[in-house]
Amino acid sequence: MLEVVQSVAALILTLSILVTFHEFGHYWVARLCKVHVLRFSVGFGKPIYMKRGPAPADVPLPDGQAIQTRSNEKLEGTEFAVAAIPLGGYVKMLDEREGFVPDDQKHLAFNRKPVWQRIAIVAAGPMANFLLAIVAYWLLFATGISGIAPILGDMSDESMASKAGLVSGQEIIAVDGEQTRSWADVNLELFNRLGDTGDIIITVLEPGTTGLSTSPNVSSAGVNYRIPVNNWLRGEEEPRPASNLGLRLQYPVTPAVLGLLLDNKPAIRAGLRVDDRITAIDGLEIEDWAHWVEIVQASPGKTLDMTVARTLANNELQTLNILVTPERRELDGRVTGYVGAGVASVQFPPEMQREVSYSLFSALAPAINETWTLTTFTLKSIGKMITGDISTKNLSGPITIATVAKDTAKSGLEQFVRFLALLSVSLGVLNLLPIPVLDGGHLLYYLVELVTRRPVPEKVQMWGLQMGVFFIVGIMMLAFYNDLMRLW
Repeated sequence: MLEVVQSVAALILTLSILVTFHEFGHYWVARLCKVHVLRFSVGFGKPIYMKRGPAPADVPLPDGQAIQTRSNEKLEGTEFAVAAIPLGGYVKMLDEREGFVPDDQKHLAFNRKPVWQRIAIVAAGPMANFLLAIVAYWLLFATGISGIAPILGDMSDESMASKAGLVSGQEIIAVDGEQTRSWADVNLELFNRLGDTGDIIITVLEPGTTGLSTSPNVSSAGVNYRIPVNNWLRGEEEPRPASNLGLRLQYPVTPAVLGLLLDNKPAIRAGLRVDDRITAIDGLEIEDWAHWVEIVQASPGKTLDMTVARTLANNELQTLNILVTPERRELDGRVTGYVGAGVASVQFPPEMQREVSYSLFSALAPAINETWTLTTFTLKSIGKMITGDISTKNLSGPITIATVAKDTAKSGLEQFVRFLALLSVSLGVLNLLPIPVLDGGHLLYYLVELVTRRPVPEKVQMWGLQMGVFFIVGIMMLAFYNDLMRLW
């Protein structure tokens, strides 16, 4: 129950930050364009908290306009609200299409503003999300971003990486010419190649070479290896690019200590507990975590006699024998055993870590570059999902976001801020898609109006609105379904 509460709290916090920045972008530019904002709401539905701002000062009419009739109604200040459903937000502006507007207030209505001002107001929301990501990365780069050094561990002789000539001890410094400072960077660049045909170019420093090259062209600073792929992992439901190529990260010696147990899986059903150490299986001494995983994966449906060392509350060490039968599951095209257990975290030694940091002023450029990289990655992923190169089962909804938000918050402020920046970029990109209901749909209408010098007909806008709602609801249902299937 505590896990659920923590996940919900992390989801609300994360979405509230993203939505507040997004809607503030609309609000701020609307005020600059002299549009009266009726309500600024974080969340949908009935407000659970509301405060009204000061009444706006009189805004003079644009030159050449005169008031025909004057209303007795005075404009009230903007309502700032927090609503009950924390899955979005909105800025409601004075607009003749949504209600009566007196003559002496029409110059403050959104629909009366020039088309370029309406474009600026609508685009300001997604732009605020990109700005949030830039600021987040700016602070991270200024304080230092840590990551696991992408040094290769032991690889199977039959793997594509090994056949290409890659060996243990090499450090990956670039993928397809893009610099990789950490193992996370390697995975991001490999995800960019899903569904592709051609060569993946892995640039490495040979074993014994220390430090990341500062050369502007990292490809020339190391040795290039080419791994040919054909429709690589196209449509795969849970693609694991690095694993598919046979690339394995070099880990410190990791004892077979359980750090995570999934509900209703063989490990927890058999009676294993977090912090248990597996010392032997069927009398065979277990060397480390990788050795234990290898035996489990090679034993689908086979009952294993595990010798377990467990520390009791009084610090007494207890030795137990527990029978565990791994479930059968398909992984990268082969059937393996699975018990639903994760390893306890192990501290990486300094030589296996990388930290990237800049001065406060020089951190801005890499922050912009990181935001741009994530933006293009998100657009490519959406495009590949449309063409079928990436399975739609990779879509995630609020349940997955809540889980990841909780986990990153537990991992520390740096990981949470990075996750927040990633979500902010995703929200900015998605809102710019030319789909009615989203900001991008409105921008499309206004761009057509800018070119044709007349607004898109109301009937066309209503038809687009209905199609947009249908599409967005469908995507949300698919993402929610994927979340439930992951839990199941």
